[in-house]
Amino acid sequence: MTVSSSHKDTVLITGASAGIGAVYAERFAKRGHNLVLVARDFQRLEALAARLWDAYEVNVAIEAADLTNRSELERIEALIASDPHIGVLVNNAGMAVSKPIIGSTPDDFQKLVDLNVTATTRLAIAAATAFSKRGGGAIINLSSVLGVAHEIGGGVYGGSKAFVLNLSRALAQEGAAHNVHVQAVLPGATRTEIWDRSGRGIETLDPNILMGVHDMVDAALAGFDAGETVTIPSLPELADWQAFEAARQKLLPNLSRNTPAARYRVKLAEQAA
Repeated sequence: MTVSSSHKDTVLITGASAGIGAVYAERFAKRGHNLVLVARDFQRLEALAARLWDAYEVNVAIEAADLTNRSELERIEALIASDPHIGVLVNNAGMAVSKPIIGSTPDDFQKLVDLNVTATTRLAIAAATAFSKRGGGAIINLSSVLGVAHEIGGGVYGGSKAFVLNLSRALAQEGAAHNVHVQAVLPGATRTEIWDRSGRGIETLDPNILMGVHDMVDAALAGFDAGETVTIPSLPELADWQAFEAARQKLLPNLSRNTPAARYRVKLAEQAA
């Protein structure tokens, strides 16, 4: 489905058929951006595309793709690389699995890794490379507060989102020289379908920690507009993140040295005695 055109960058959104991705689609359409919507559910994409055209008269293309399938993922990579109008990637597609690590099998988490890590990485690389050649662009990667808070649960999911956060920050540093802005969004618990799909019903969560999806995306876009590299929609005080980052920065000079720390040298000496 392709209609109309716009001088603004086209925004490609993965996981666009529902939840966070669908709200991003609506918000960018309202801003006058043409869209490429990517998800597995063609019928949902088609309905969303029609609704956005009716409401905002923007060009909406739909690409039904399972990003855990390598050939379909590569098709979306090629689209980003070849379409000169695409200037924003919302790397949103992801999944969760509500299982403990111990007692599970590696296959229980394989699709999660394929989608949250492999697909996110490959699309980010494709976009960063293409955008740098076009003079600039933007990448929004959906991470999670679990990327910095493994205690809350979901070890493999949290690990995948910690990866997305680190990838985003490194890419933001590299992309700055090429006018490519990268934002990592770290939502807390958000009211979407991911809970039921993960095997944990949303009704099991404390409603006081659940943010509405529209509020979450609006806060994330406010951070995007402000040029933030890391946006945590529910964090009341920016100073708390700045303190966290300052503590991390304090570690950097001592993370790689040519001798063990003194406390370990003492232990080694005791063992040798």
